[in-house]
Amino acid sequence: MPTFYEDRGTGPALLLVHGHPFDHTMWQPQIDRFSRTGYRVVAPDLRGYGATPLGTTTGATLLGDFAEDLVALLDELRIEECVLAGLSMGGQIAMELVRRHPERVRGLVLADTFPAAETEDGRKARNAMADRLLREGMRGYADEVLDRMVAPYNTHAAPHVHRMMRSTDPVAAAAALRGRAERPDYRETLAGVAVPTLVVVGRDDTYTPVADAEEMHALLPHSTLTVIERAAHLPNLERPEEFDAALDAFLRSLVRPS
Repeated sequence: MPTFYEDRGTGPALLLVHGHPFDHTMWQPQIDRFSRTGYRVVAPDLRGYGATPLGTTTGATLLGDFAEDLVALLDELRIEECVLAGLSMGGQIAMELVRRHPERVRGLVLADTFPAAETEDGRKARNAMADRLLREGMRGYADEVLDRMVAPYNTHAAPHVHRMMRSTDPVAAAAALRGRAERPDYRETLAGVAVPTLVVVGRDDTYTPVADAEEMHALLPHSTLTVIERAAHLPNLERPEEFDAALDAFLRSLVRPS
């Protein structure tokens, strides 16, 4: 599966995993900043998103499929280990990757995400939304959820977010929704994570509220929790300076390999 990615800078690797239904440009402020400050930043488009093709699918793209794509990309780029950062669905992919391949991760960043398995009602809702996207496309969904993705007072971030959502292939988005409906519970995985972890959440996130971040922080043996004020589900775009400050402090706290 050929993966489109941006690879900028030199130094320890920082792998940025975008959420749904976005693409790698969700991380543009962080790509620009950290590639200039001593890191090799790799930001891929996940399978079916952005410029990466969906390929053949049985109707569902599992989190494990995304995780193995990322490991294959690390192999292609000859990156033995990385700091792995994921937001929302990207955070759940990061949890799956660290569950499968803990040796590839030297630091973990979980932003605006949650570890629990899907409920029965949640499974039905995700599959119903998948059916809707296949019928109607992405525009109506993008219009409806924009104010939850980006807080209404963060108007500067809204056009980019809306554009990413509208541009996503509805077939790929539907496949990802069906895959997420089948995800496992990652709480036991988090309790066993041996590397330092940064948990970040927007104060006004209603998709993954602060309570979810606090639960992850309590589960993780070596974690730091940062709540970004005046941000919703995408604090890295809504409040990039505050988000980057938290990420920078975390990266600096890691002992760099000699």
